[in-house]
Amino acid sequence: MMRPRPRIRLAAIVQLSLAAAMLAGCGGDPLEPWHEEYLDEEFRVGMMNDVKSFTDYLALEDRLFRQLDLEVYSQVATGPRFGLVRFSKGSASDPQSRNPNWNRSFELTADNPKGGVLLLHGMSDAPYSMRTLGESLNARGYWVIGLRLPGHGTAPSGLLRVRWQDMAGAVELAARHLSERVGAAPLHMVGYSNGAPLALNYTLDALDGEIAPVPASLVLISPAIGLATGAGLASLKRAMANIPGLGRWIWIDVQPEFDPYKYNSFATNAGAQVFALTQRVAERIASRADSGVAQVLPPVLVFKSTVDATTSTLAVVDNLLRHLRPNRHELVLYDINRFSRIVSVLTDDPGPLTSEFMNDATLPFAVTLVTNHSPQSLAVVAQRKPPFSNGLAAIVDLGLDWPRDILSLSHVALPFPPDDPLYGREPPPDGSLFLGQQAIQGERGLIRIPASYFIRLRHNPFYEYQNARTLAWLEAAGIAN
Repeated sequence: MMRPRPRIRLAAIVQLSLAAAMLAGCGGDPLEPWHEEYLDEEFRVGMMNDVKSFTDYLALEDRLFRQLDLEVYSQVATGPRFGLVRFSKGSASDPQSRNPNWNRSFELTADNPKGGVLLLHGMSDAPYSMRTLGESLNARGYWVIGLRLPGHGTAPSGLLRVRWQDMAGAVELAARHLSERVGAAPLHMVGYSNGAPLALNYTLDALDGEIAPVPASLVLISPAIGLATGAGLASLKRAMANIPGLGRWIWIDVQPEFDPYKYNSFATNAGAQVFALTQRVAERIASRADSGVAQVLPPVLVFKSTVDATTSTLAVVDNLLRHLRPNRHELVLYDINRFSRIVSVLTDDPGPLTSEFMNDATLPFAVTLVTNHSPQSLAVVAQRKPPFSNGLAAIVDLGLDWPRDILSLSHVALPFPPDDPLYGREPPPDGSLFLGQQAIQGERGLIRIPASYFIRLRHNPFYEYQNARTLAWLEAAGIAN
């Protein structure tokens, strides 16, 4: 069933949700040095006359982190009171005391590489989110780069001025470097959240002949193709921040910074950049499809939770996959836990939309639903529907179970395995900082961290399946290439 493109209906949602975000953004924690210091050693697309290679980019990144130490860390006290402050030297949250510091770009080399893979993290995120996948790919013979995107990995103030064009410029430098290292072997891109439209933007530029090479395949994880939140009017809020007394509106949210690899505070500009990029990519994909070219995009594999407070599942279908040529692409959806005693307490069920996809014979791509074997079972199966079909071709038992205490995945959960030492299911044995699944109880209002932080799942109990599908997808695309 065809429906209006979701970006049209999204406008009304954007206006309402951003209005609420505007009001909420006026409160919160006081601004700290990490919210206000301007780090001018950060990469900008206008620097590409001087920063001409990925090697140059890494040299600039070195200077940037020295500047971060001088202008932010040096202003923050140390000691027990600051034990969970990211920018307090030596604290449990200090990423600079970790080796390696996964806020930095990383490169994993390979002898006689079978291909290159460029990993792109999300907005307010860091290369840490792509670490596990990168190491797995490297073990299979791929040369891997996990790129630190401009504005990220340093201080939340980096999000105040960054533009999506800066991030796209960095992607171009890293892709060119990776292509030179792997020679004739294929290049692949994996984009998580905002990394997905960046991967698509690069690919569209390459298909238009502006840059090279064209990726052999794309893997998109929780892709920001259309937004489920009010980022669309973030540029309006940013403009209003220039009005005397409204300067705090440059922030949608200000929170304590205790996560070593992700900003908890979120700048209005960051939301505006994501929205602008997703709109541009959606329009370019639709235009390319309408032009009648033989290839709209190389093979695309998408992993998406049906429950996602950040991005729209409907937009993934209507703004991306529905435009692509048949039989080359696939959407993998993670259903909610349908164990009957759990479903009864949910406020909303994505089941109707999922059922629509699984019964829509007009979809030119495959759909795989990862779901319970039955409402009476925690066992998990993968139900696969081929393109242009309203029936299942296969039901595969994954040998995995839903954990009883998990209701669904989340936008931020997909890239992380259950044994991730920071965001996983169990604390690491060495007693280091753990921000994963845990129960902290007491009276409400006691701690500054919102209760929603502890509710949101931060690891993927089905990561083993996702990792295997990703490796197989790249292998098949490499052979076809």
